[in-house]
Amino acid sequence: MSEQATSLESPSTAGLSAAVARPPPRSLRLHALAMRNLLRNRRRSMATLLALVFGALAVLLFGGYAQSIRLGLETNIVRTVGHLQIQHPDYLLFGAGDQQNYSVSEPDKIIAALQSDPYIAPRLNVASPFLTFNGIAGHFAAGLSKTVLVLGKVIEDESRMHQWNDYALPIAAPPTKLLGTPLDSVVVGTGVARILQLCDALSLSDCPRPTSTPPATTALQTPDDLQTLAATAMQGTPPVHDTQLELLAATASGAPNVAKLHLLAAERQGTRSIDDTYIGIHLPQAQRLVYGANAEPRASAVLLQLRHSADLEDVRNRVQVLLAQKFPQQPLAINDFKLLNPSFTQTVGMFDAIFGFISVLIAVIVMFTVGNTMNMAVVERTVEIGTLRAIGVRQSGIRRIFVLEGAILGSVGALIGLVSAMAGAVAIEWLGLTWLPPGYVQPMPLSIHLWGEWQLIAGTVVSLIIIASLSSYWPARRASQLEIVESLRHV
Repeated sequence: MSEQATSLESPSTAGLSAAVARPPPRSLRLHALAMRNLLRNRRRSMATLLALVFGALAVLLFGGYAQSIRLGLETNIVRTVGHLQIQHPDYLLFGAGDQQNYSVSEPDKIIAALQSDPYIAPRLNVASPFLTFNGIAGHFAAGLSKTVLVLGKVIEDESRMHQWNDYALPIAAPPTKLLGTPLDSVVVGTGVARILQLCDALSLSDCPRPTSTPPATTALQTPDDLQTLAATAMQGTPPVHDTQLELLAATASGAPNVAKLHLLAAERQGTRSIDDTYIGIHLPQAQRLVYGANAEPRASAVLLQLRHSADLEDVRNRVQVLLAQKFPQQPLAINDFKLLNPSFTQTVGMFDAIFGFISVLIAVIVMFTVGNTMNMAVVERTVEIGTLRAIGVRQSGIRRIFVLEGAILGSVGALIGLVSAMAGAVAIEWLGLTWLPPGYVQPMPLSIHLWGEWQLIAGTVVSLIIIASLSSYWPARRASQLEIVESLRHV
């Protein structure tokens, strides 16, 4: 009886069993089949493709914008303080109150040693000493004074530093107003000019003036004879708009020292606190104020600006070895611009966090979009899947078809998004848009630094392809596990 039942097995079931046992035909190319399936439902494929394109576009544009911010901040900082600074190891902690014991001696010899080194010299753009200290600026004609932060620098070196532009960014070099001026010239922040009432003398248009009405007072009126005596004493006194500026500083030994300087101009600084305290003078004048006319010239630090930022670590290591060999009697430390400007690291970290959040968000959106598309394709093509399985395509082949569809969508979407991002970056630069970053005085061009960022481009393209492929795997796995007979019966 069992043999009879076996012989009565349905022809369709026997045929399917024999078909499954046969290998798939050689002419069946899975990648061609995957492409045909994508083109068969163009509307759904186009919607998924657009999601991938906009995802790639958003990641690349914001990544290029964040990179332009980092490079712009680095360029402006390096133009001002250089890549590296040679300082006393404890200068940042105690140097502001003790210039004698926490300064760098023989800065000219240190610079000469650096410029004669065969490894450092070709990589060095500028090596320059500077001296910074606290003082009191006074405008005698107006009877006003203000505590200030004085920066003495070599103006010729500063002018060369302002030309540095390793990344070829469209950022104009700031002017050097002290270049070619006498040693008694001085440049102040606009806040200092406002507080000392030097706005009229410098012809500053956007500088507030004090009100002409004096404050009310209950003090006794000055007798007429004293008023006459005061008027006589004030005869010959310079007018209030005189540009003479007195600068009081404490020498290294603690004695006061005063210099009369000629006010040249006022420059707006990045922040209000710096703008209200900044004074820039020539380095020899600063050294004379702090150390006296006959003392050995010293400096707060020696700044080093390199030709290329990529050489920073190698040059730092070489400079450290050189200083230990030639100046063993002097304790010296080498600090980079990131340590000297913590705001740079904080700003870059903030943009990296935002970029990471946007990337994760876009990855989740792409994953759900591709996964939903593939799930719908599995439902619609259930009979087709059963047919492929019936003619000999294995479960791995079914999975490969759907994963190939996701990979094709990811590749095409990433490439179109890359081309669109490149075109968008060029269009934004062509428009000439600008923005004012926090702590800056002059507007910076709004640019997308995308060309040349191969790591960002490759990471975005490869990530989208991998995400699209992985999103297709689970629907493909479900499709490969469908029963052949049940798939063929699906309506």
